[in-house]
Amino acid sequence: MSERPAVDSLGYEQARDELVEVVRALEVGGLGLDESVALWERGEALARRCDEQLAGARERIETKLSEAESSDS
Repeated sequence: MSERPAVDSLGYEQARDELVEVVRALEVGGLGLDESVALWERGEALARRCDEQLAGARERIETKLSEAESSDS
């Protein structure tokens, strides 16, 4: 794979799309051990980034819902 941006600079959609590419490449196989391990590690980092992004979105939604409930009372 060519030079990729830092995982922590990616938005959710970018990380998800690259993770799909990584999984496909690993499924197809034909890679050397070092390249496979590097892809696996990148995939793990991308999955964590997606989880972080989703958790942040979930937190923002819960905060807004809580604020809306408080203002309705």
